[in-house]
Amino acid sequence: LNVLRLAVRDYSPVCFANSLGAEDMVLTDLIAKHGLNIQVFSLDTGRLPAETYELMQAVPEHYGLPLKIYFPDFSAVEKYVECNGVNGFYDSVKSRKDCCYVRKVEPLRRALQNKRAWITGLRRDQAVTRNALETSSWDKDNGRRKFNPLLDWSDRDVWAYIRQNDVPYNKLHDQFYPSLGCAPCT
Repeated sequence: LNVLRLAVRDYSPVCFANSLGAEDMVLTDLIAKHGLNIQVFSLDTGRLPAETYELMQAVPEHYGLPLKIYFPDFSAVEKYVECNGVNGFYDSVKSRKDCCYVRKVEPLRRALQNKRAWITGLRRDQAVTRNALETSSWDKDNGRRKFNPLLDWSDRDVWAYIRQNDVPYNKLHDQFYPSLGCAPCT
């Protein structure tokens, strides 16, 4: 909560990239309960599981908080599919990265426009590659301050908060999905 408040105090306007995973629902709950001036958004890649869309619908209803949705540019998706096929991301690492660029990176950049900082639900214990992350750092790829308020939370911490605060969550977690994204890649 202190990290979120610091972000708002020192870097407004601030936004939060909500993937609709467990960590991000904890942050959504904190933002809503404490009335923090943080725009919450999500990316609709066009390939999300039904359970994610159900939660995407439930968030504004449950919290009375707008959830701005960003979509990929349809012409870029059409061009990708024309060149690679609808499931071309299976063909190579390059094809997968190209698909992610069209469906996630470009919409994320639009979502971050005119913001001085953004917030994520990244945690160190999610992957070895996240050990070097900091709670607050300059995001050179996106040219703004990035905050990771739950960086030192464990999986147990996240689920304890969800249960104690009756936070809605993506039902795919009940099927042991550790993280969520596009249906084919998740």
